[in-house]
Amino acid sequence: MLSVTGIELYKVFTRKRSYICFAAILIIVMITMAAIAWEGQDVFAFLTQNLAESFYMQGNLINGYMASYLVLNFLWVHIPLLIVIVTGDLLAGEANAGTYRVLLTRPVSRVRLVTAKFIAGIIYALITVLFLAVLSMGLGYILFGKGDLIVLMGVLNIFPEDDVFWRFVMAYIFGFLSMAAVASLSILLSGLSNNSLGPILSTMAVIIIFTLISSLDIELFAIIKPFLFTTYLNTWQLFFSFDIDRGEIMKNAVVLAGYVVIFYGITVFYFNRKDILT
Repeated sequence: MLSVTGIELYKVFTRKRSYICFAAILIIVMITMAAIAWEGQDVFAFLTQNLAESFYMQGNLINGYMASYLVLNFLWVHIPLLIVIVTGDLLAGEANAGTYRVLLTRPVSRVRLVTAKFIAGIIYALITVLFLAVLSMGLGYILFGKGDLIVLMGVLNIFPEDDVFWRFVMAYIFGFLSMAAVASLSILLSGLSNNSLGPILSTMAVIIIFTLISSLDIELFAIIKPFLFTTYLNTWQLFFSFDIDRGEIMKNAVVLAGYVVIFYGITVFYFNRKDILT
């Protein structure tokens, strides 16, 4: 199993398209950091102008933690769309290239092949999240230093400097679980298709539509929201609250992990019965 997974990882990281995601993240982070360095103080003053009348604020409030928090908000909006460019091609790419038969003539079962593809896709999602975390927090520290973190989520939360880092670590861990669910869906759709473009665009469309439904506070959608995996992608934000709802976080983590298992199971079930014609 390790050798098959290693081969799949080699395929992933020798394709040029695999680095589009990292290049896009690099550009997004650099643009965000440049914008904060250029006008961050003015934007912060505008956002907190009402609070400034009631509170006296001092210290380095435009700091690396705030910059990293702003970048993290891109995680559940843009990063899923970048990850599926690679994971949506894992199975369909083999069909498109006509290499399915060659692969399956080797002593590798279909279940092992699908499992290796899933592991490679999830590892790719993990490396993407790690790249985002190291880049945003590292560059944030270098450019703006450390300091307290102010978060506006309905209420004002001010976290002291020594109470912030672990929240980012947990947020990124949950972010990885969210991206694993996204990658699993794209691999499932990849297994249903014989061309690369279809599953990539289909996954993007599903994410955009489901995210829209999950974001709209309309009674009609309240019934279906619990069944959409996109409803749980932004759970990482709960780590930036003083009263962390651990029960809600655990429930959402179990739901996302369940989606990964379900998507994997459906892919194995379908692929075992699929007619391999290429």
